[in-house]
Amino acid sequence: MTSSPGESLAERAYVELVRSLYETIAQALYMLVIFLVCFMLIYQAEQDRAILLIGAAALLTWIFRIEVARRFRQRALTGVIAKPEARRLELAFAVPYVGFAVLLGAFGARVFALPDPEAHMLTICTIMGFCAGVVTGVGRRPAIANLSLLGAAGPVIVMAALRGTPLYTGLALITAAYLVGGMQALKMRFEIVKAEIGKRLLSVSLARSDSLTALPNRLALREYFDENARLISSSGLIAVHYLDLNGFKPVNDDHGHSVGDMLLALVADRLRGAIRSGDIVARLGGDEFAVLQYGLHRSEEAEFLAQRLVAAIGQPFHLADLTLSITASIGTVVTGNGRQDLAVLLDEADARLYLAKRGRTENGQKVVNGTDW
Repeated sequence: MTSSPGESLAERAYVELVRSLYETIAQALYMLVIFLVCFMLIYQAEQDRAILLIGAAALLTWIFRIEVARRFRQRALTGVIAKPEARRLELAFAVPYVGFAVLLGAFGARVFALPDPEAHMLTICTIMGFCAGVVTGVGRRPAIANLSLLGAAGPVIVMAALRGTPLYTGLALITAAYLVGGMQALKMRFEIVKAEIGKRLLSVSLARSDSLTALPNRLALREYFDENARLISSSGLIAVHYLDLNGFKPVNDDHGHSVGDMLLALVADRLRGAIRSGDIVARLGGDEFAVLQYGLHRSEEAEFLAQRLVAAIGQPFHLADLTLSITASIGTVVTGNGRQDLAVLLDEADARLYLAKRGRTENGQKVVNGTDW
């Protein structure tokens, strides 16, 4: 059964939001170290059995959360993912993440049941740090974020209020205010991001578009680069991907240009759905496309996107009674210099594409995909 356009857009937006959960593991590693230090210091000071059991369970749960992210990260960031698989990936991420938040809240509640104010101070700092990570790391999935915030901070708010002193009552009220404010900020941020993804998937955010594919054209690509590259590259790298299709000419020859045009429109739709929010894909002409990827921390992220683009195009295309298979080749340039001219970067990416394809066609072998770094 074919999905309606609205359903298709919603599903593609949902898949991208789930992908964002797996973008980085660095924050999880920082949290592992922070909680380990907090746990060891408090247990050493208190020698409390409940602290030991809850803390150890929380530590193991967070290690499991890191292992889940490590195991499924490449699939999430590079694979062609349908909505059912995205739901499984989201659930795999959410269970240990929310589980740790609940155990962290139980750990905090137990510490606040003890009389040591220094342990209370260390615990509330750790919990607030975790909550800040929730907002920045999983804010695109509000259900996971809100459950994690409540699970981590809720028990400590209750225990602080139950102590009844002015200082602890103030601590409970301030922490609750931060919690409510964070949840409201998450809601607003999610609506903004969701709207942004919808605009990008529909290609309505750029005025100049290719008439066949509705993608931005070469001129729109340059304008977008000139307006955004210098600002965005100050906080990360920029990747320029130059992509063309393998096997497109035989489709035109065998089935006619009308089928070729429909195939290009489907290719554009897949490319549009594969890139991240804030990135841009444009049609340069013929069967050639370009993708600009912003704000990267490592060149590995460009490789992940290139693999995802190749995987997206490598899936069969269904046109009426036809099933067509083509592949894609990509040349990529990664730079930290937002002042470089886009034409120079495109030429370099195109040259890398040519070299990659040339290297894979030695001995008369057909190109399947060519990605060069």
